[in-house]
This record gives sequence, C-alpha cells and structure tokens, in this order.
Amino acid sequence: MVEKILTVRNRAGIHARPAALIAQTANTFASELILEKDAMTVNAKSIMGVITMAAGYNTNLTLKADGPDETEAADAIFNLFESKFEEE
Repeated sequence: MVEKILTVRNRAGIHARPAALIAQTANTFASELILEKDAMTVNAKSIMGVITMAAGYNTNLTLKADGPDETEAADAIFNLFESKFEEE
C-alpha cells in the first residue's frame, strides 16, 4: 500500500472539473484508490464521491493506493494536485 498526503493548491478547490480529472485518472489504474479527509473516506474513482468531500483551497487529503500499479496510480493523482488541475 502506498500513502500520500495531497494538498488542494487551486484556489477554487475540488469542484466538478477537478473531481472528474481525479476520477478519470484513477479509473485508468487497476489499484484501489481511496481519498480521506478527516473522518470521510471516498473512492477516488467516483466523481460524486470526490465532490462530496468539499475540499477547499489548502485542504490536506490522504491518498491510499493498493494494488498492482499502486505506485504509478498514487504518483498520477499526486501530480494532478501539484499541477493545480491545470486551472492556474
């Protein structure tokens, strides 16, 4: 299992477009990808799940990846957050 701390760096936070990017990217991998915020846990492959996290600017999330391509999957999601979802 790979675990990474992600920080929402885009000013608008995770709204529909970033949530769709996260889910689309997560769905390209076989591994299970889970996002956690406080006590909330969602499947990163679910757009609605990601949106319901209501993660605003500078929110920290924990990503847990488990499966055959867990390292690549975690890195891909991490890079989305670092690139501010290509919004800025």
